[in-house]
Amino acid sequence: MMKITRKSPFTGKVRTKELPITKFEYELWQKGGLLIQHAFPNLSADDREFILTGISSSEWNETFNPSD
Repeated sequence: MMKITRKSPFTGKVRTKELPITKFEYELWQKGGLLIQHAFPNLSADDREFILTGISSSEWNETFNPSD
């Protein structure tokens, strides 16, 4: 397990998530060795988005699927 901290560009909120990845996997991905979906195939698309951008699934849904 590894804690990942990101700041959302939508809200500016800083969040930390503990994800089932290793430091080795994370470093390999950061160095450009793998696409994120190949580096972390066990993570959900929402968790991979969080690693990439810091955007939570609720922020994504509120931004792109606003309720009328």
